[in-house]
Amino acid sequence: MSTPEALQGSLDHIVFANEGTGWTVARLRVRGRREPVTVVGHLAGAQPGEELRITGHWTVDPKYGEQFRAEGFTQLLPSTAAGIEKYLGSGLVRGLGPKMAARLVARFGLETLDVVERAPERLQEVEGIGPVRGARIQAAWAEQKSIRDVMIFLQGHGISPAFAIRIYRRYGPLAVATVRGNPFRLAEEVTGIGFRTADRIAANLGMDPAAPARIRAALVYSLNRLADEGHVWAAREALVAAAAEVLGGEMPVAAELDGLVAEGRLAVDGARVALPALDAAERGVVSGLLRLMRTPARPLSVDLEAALAWYQQLGGIELAPLQRQAIGASLDAKVLIVTGGPGTGKTTLVRGIVEIHRRKGRRIELCAPTGRAAQRLGESAGQPARTIHRLLGFDPGRGAFQHDEQNPLDADLVIADESSMIDTVLMNSLLKAVPSAAQLILVGDADQLPSVGPGNVLGDLIASGAVRVIRLTEIFRQAGESRIVVNAHRIDAGEFPLLEGGRDDFFWVRREEPEAILAMVKRLVASDIPRRFHLDPVADVQVLTPMRRGLLGADSLNQELQGLLNPGGARGPRGLRVGDKVMQVENDYGRDVFNGDLGRIAALDEDEGSLAVRFGEREVGYDLRDLDELALAYACSVHKAQGSEYPAVVIPLHTQHYMLLQRRLLYTAVTRGRRLVVLVGSRRALAIALRNRTAAPRGTALAERLRVAAAGAQVT
Repeated sequence: MSTPEALQGSLDHIVFANEGTGWTVARLRVRGRREPVTVVGHLAGAQPGEELRITGHWTVDPKYGEQFRAEGFTQLLPSTAAGIEKYLGSGLVRGLGPKMAARLVARFGLETLDVVERAPERLQEVEGIGPVRGARIQAAWAEQKSIRDVMIFLQGHGISPAFAIRIYRRYGPLAVATVRGNPFRLAEEVTGIGFRTADRIAANLGMDPAAPARIRAALVYSLNRLADEGHVWAAREALVAAAAEVLGGEMPVAAELDGLVAEGRLAVDGARVALPALDAAERGVVSGLLRLMRTPARPLSVDLEAALAWYQQLGGIELAPLQRQAIGASLDAKVLIVTGGPGTGKTTLVRGIVEIHRRKGRRIELCAPTGRAAQRLGESAGQPARTIHRLLGFDPGRGAFQHDEQNPLDADLVIADESSMIDTVLMNSLLKAVPSAAQLILVGDADQLPSVGPGNVLGDLIASGAVRVIRLTEIFRQAGESRIVVNAHRIDAGEFPLLEGGRDDFFWVRREEPEAILAMVKRLVASDIPRRFHLDPVADVQVLTPMRRGLLGADSLNQELQGLLNPGGARGPRGLRVGDKVMQVENDYGRDVFNGDLGRIAALDEDEGSLAVRFGEREVGYDLRDLDELALAYACSVHKAQGSEYPAVVIPLHTQHYMLLQRRLLYTAVTRGRRLVVLVGSRRALAIALRNRTAAPRGTALAERLRVAAAGAQVT
């Protein structure tokens, strides 16, 4: 490869930045060139207005033309008044937006940065800055300087500064000392930093490749990777082999594994190994269910036939035999699972259970894993429902839920909808909060994707045979007229969807090439669907894709759709604009917003470098450091859409998605559409998804443990 070239200039603006990877597309003003240069690469932490020295190579992209591909960069403080103004107004320093930055530079000129750092009391010479705001700017500048030191340290060891801010958040002024002492702590303690990044730092620091800390970190990393794939447990031999592959050579992996187990840092169950927190959660699910099933319910006297007749008259309906059976079971079963696909009457059934129990004076709590699912549950059941997180209540002081075995919910009956989404850890927390004498009903579709988090709780509870299960199978006449419902069941059975007859609510647009699929998705979302079905392209139409990467992945689709649907929105930090549809991508208990919540950017504050997102009727504020909690949501992964319904969904399918073309994933995507579903893609991709019936089984022990425990043996 040719020797890298160097390019130096002022960062004009950021076109696109991926918070997770640090991949950035930016425009750099270089002396001697009339137009800014397009730079692509890992530039995380770089701010508009900064002077950058970038090493890399010139390339020519077939679509975008000449680009400079960055392989490394050094941040230099801006040296011009315009650069200083852009730098300070970029949102880098909390409390300083573009307008205030302009006032500072107008007052202090090229000395502005020196004043901020060495004579902050002079900030009060600028209109709008008093003692409080001046102190806040000074503190934010000092913090940013510390972050810069972390970035410089990481770059000095060949590491991209993509995660420098996260490292600083975790360790503060001790960040550099911590990384020097044991870089593998990053992999365990800093969100988003894995073993690979920590290993590069360790190598640059000269750590022995056979160091016990490195081997142990590889074992924990391998287990965490499996947990990210949904596994609670790993076979010991498979874990040792996976860690050895990560380490890249012969190492005493088995001995270090034994050491971690002896220290309690890993859990074992025969030939299986797990992270202690996941082992404890799985045990907690078993013991929580046993506690409920072995404690008598509070007495409830109901004439079942009279109750069924009353509810049928109330709703003007006739219940199917399995629905009648489920309502009967709800009167005496301590733990009950109701499962079934779309159109099988789960909503009518839940409403009946709630109406009958409420009429008998029972205290009922309704919950679901996501905000949208909880809202739908509440609307259909006729009483408020909450997300599980909000139901349990989070106490930031304790770092735990408020409701647990010591402070249970005030309820006789707890109903949890969309329970296929509940992972092992969340189910353990929910069970702790259910009073021993209460009843628990789990409602969900067992054929949908399992939870994003570790475990396969609903499937395992059904497989255990220890919990009463009623599976609804009859598709009701009105639902049977819907092509969405009919085709969802056909897809679940591995059959091609029907396109003729029924309602005008399901379409397949055949396109073979990725570029043609992308063009059709854009046309459908921006014009065809809104015009024909009178739907809002942002609020009502959701693109669901199997993956994040690639031309048809969520990242690429979001950039394309943002430019198409919201081209004129005021631009804010990280390329976000007023009016953008965004998704919260991690639980934030302080803001009371949770993973999967959808919102719209309502306002940008240029002075403060912050923005506000409207979630339903509520506005939530974010500043620059918190923006990694948000992602554009014109398109999202199918996993992220679980528990939600949308008026219309558009689903691109191509063999680019080969590893994720699975029947269950396609079934889950189709069942997210309420009024309209459009598949766009190749027949081969659709056929692959329909053939691919079974994903790899998840490593769990819940079904086995519950089966043994329920039979009277000791819980293991």
